[in-house]
Amino acid sequence: MGTFGTRGRAGAPRGVAALAALALALAGCGLKSGSPMVDDVVPGSVGRGEPLKGASLTVTSKNFSENIVLGQIIGLVFEAAGAEVLDRTNLPGSISAREAVRKGDADAMYEYTGTAWITYLGNTEPIDDPREQWRAVRDADVRNGVVWLPPASLNNTYTLAISKRNNAKYGLKTLSDVAELARRDPSAVTLCVENEFASREDGLPGMEKAYGMRIPAGNIRKMDAGIIYTQVSKSDSCLLGEAFTTDGRIRAMDLDVMQDDKRFFPNYNAAPAINAKTFAKYPVIAKLLDPVTAKLTTGVAQELNAKVDVEGQDPHQVAKDWLLKEGFIKEG
Repeated sequence: MGTFGTRGRAGAPRGVAALAALALALAGCGLKSGSPMVDDVVPGSVGRGEPLKGASLTVTSKNFSENIVLGQIIGLVFEAAGAEVLDRTNLPGSISAREAVRKGDADAMYEYTGTAWITYLGNTEPIDDPREQWRAVRDADVRNGVVWLPPASLNNTYTLAISKRNNAKYGLKTLSDVAELARRDPSAVTLCVENEFASREDGLPGMEKAYGMRIPAGNIRKMDAGIIYTQVSKSDSCLLGEAFTTDGRIRAMDLDVMQDDKRFFPNYNAAPAINAKTFAKYPVIAKLLDPVTAKLTTGVAQELNAKVDVEGQDPHQVAKDWLLKEGFIKEG
């Protein structure tokens, strides 16, 4: 999913967050800030012949674990293919990273089709077929100077989650069940959500309209995404919380997720979004990233996200370990 100023998550290590804060401060001074990637990696199954030798490329991402990992994946692939890479991942919100790619301050990121279709391109109705939605985004975003490469099956869409402990009482399985509970017992349904989810049309307001759901304002608590899972799992401050289908904490914290039975939420398939001028200069980027993207499933995302959000591993190392395991790159 990737979306709302985020597509939602927090969970980056403090060092990464501090680096991003420094990068933003420097950016305010008009500098192209970031941190050079200095891994000793060489081509594996991608990047043979180092087709990016001599290129200087900047990768970016939003500020939640999954998107940071995906940004690191792009950077490492570019490195192995011979490029000098500047790391500007972990920018706050969707718009920061999106604008960096659009304006050419960054060259590449993984973006989410639903975010682009609804938030950037201004549509109100998602396209049910994920491939068709990607095509529509690809075709429409050409005018904005952004090239979309083929998408992953990884679909980071929204859901609501509840602890199995609390759900033993209610037996909630779908968002329609939540709407019915809210009608029957308005005080029972308390929600923990991010600020953006609480205000965006592809978030809480739209979900309430689609399901005829009425949640009293006093029952909605706004907080950082990383805290939501803990609150839902271990406290009684909220019965349900905003969650993401690719999040590794769902399984780790023993949560039930609600089925979007009316298919309200858009498809949020991750796909590389490349600055058009960069792609015109280095069209080989497609050949480098296509096989990597093809391996990124929702299950893979859950595993990688859990390594960061549950085990506390560094997103860069998680990305590197996965690329090495898959044989896309090798140690130098």
